[in-house]
Amino acid sequence: MTPDPIFLGRRAFVAGLAAAPLAACGRPSSAPADATNAAVYMMEGAEREARLLEGATREGLVSIYTSLNTQDSTPLCEAFEKTYGVRTELWRSASERVVQRGATEARAGRFNCDVFETNGPEMEALYRERLLDTFNSPHFADLPPGAFPPHRQWVADRFNFFTIAYNTNLVTPEEVPASYDDLLHPRFVGRIGLEAGDVDWFGAMVKHMGEEKGLQYFRALAAAKPQIRSGHTLIGQLVASGEIPIAANVYNHNAERVAVQGAPIRWKALAPTFGRPNAIGVARHAPRPHAALLFTDFVLSREGQEILKQRNRVPASNAVDSHLNDFPFETIDPAIVLDEDEKWSKLWSDLFLRGQAVVRDNG
Repeated sequence: MTPDPIFLGRRAFVAGLAAAPLAACGRPSSAPADATNAAVYMMEGAEREARLLEGATREGLVSIYTSLNTQDSTPLCEAFEKTYGVRTELWRSASERVVQRGATEARAGRFNCDVFETNGPEMEALYRERLLDTFNSPHFADLPPGAFPPHRQWVADRFNFFTIAYNTNLVTPEEVPASYDDLLHPRFVGRIGLEAGDVDWFGAMVKHMGEEKGLQYFRALAAAKPQIRSGHTLIGQLVASGEIPIAANVYNHNAERVAVQGAPIRWKALAPTFGRPNAIGVARHAPRPHAALLFTDFVLSREGQEILKQRNRVPASNAVDSHLNDFPFETIDPAIVLDEDEKWSKLWSDLFLRGQAVVRDNG
C-alpha cells in the first residue's frame, strides 16, 4: 500500500511529484489556454474590477483549495458571496493534501481549482509544479516586501509568527527575556516549552545566527531540558494554564486568542522574528480565471484582511492595523522545507526528539 503523502517528509513528497512532471502528461484541449488566463491575471486599468466582476458573474463560481480551517475560511467566502454574488466552492484539508490533490487532478487532465491558499512551502511546491501563475492586484501596494517570493506567483495573505510566550503569574516582568540568549538563563532550566515540529523555524534561526553559532545555541537550549509538545494551539494553552511557564516558539496569534479571554499569558517578538507565510495564488489552468482573481483580490483587500484579523489570524496587509504584525520580521525561506528538510529534520530530531521522526503541525 502506498504511504499517504501527509506522513512523508515534504522533501520526499515534492521529489516524488517532480519525478513525473506535468508537462509530460499533457492536458485536454478543453482546458483553458494559459495565454487566456494570463491575460486575465495581468489585467490593469480603471475598469479592471468591473471587467473581473462581469467575467466572474458569467463563470458563476470560484473553487478554492485551502488549508485554512473552515471556522476562518467560511466567513471569507460568505463575505465574498455577499459582496459580489459569485458562489464559492471550498475544499479544505491539510496543506500537503492541497498539493497532492492539485497535482493529482492536473496529471489526470482535470482542472477544477481556481485558487490555492495554504502554507508557503506548499505554495512553493505548487509553483514548482507549474500549477500557479503570475498575477496583479491593486492590493500589492499594501503588502510588505516579505510577502512576495522572487517569482511572485503566490503572495502571503497571512502569517504565522514565531514568538515567545510566557505565563504572567510564573514569569515576572524582570525575568521576561529580551533576547533568545536570555532563554538560556538557569532560571528557565526545565521550564521552557518547544513545539515539536518547527524544523523550518529552527533552520531559519540557525542560518540567521550562522550555522556554527546557531547550532551551538540550540545545543545549549537542549541542555536546558525543554518540554517538548506537539501542536501550536496546545503550547499556547499550556502556557496559559501554567503547565509550561514559558515557550520559545509560539504562534503569537494563538497566545493572543487566549490572552483576550483573560488568560495570564503574553507574547513577545524577539529579534530575529521569523514568519511562516500562508499564501494565496491563482491556478494556472483555472477554469474560472475572472472569479479566481476577483476572489484573490478580495482576500488581499482591506475587507478580506479585516476578516482574518477578526478571526485572530495575522493579516499580511499593512493597511490593517494589527499589533500582531507590528514589528520587524523575516520570512522563512521555503527552501528550508523543500530542499533542506532532511538536514534540518535530522539535526532537530537528534537535539530534541531523541532521534524520533518529526511530526509537523502547520495549523
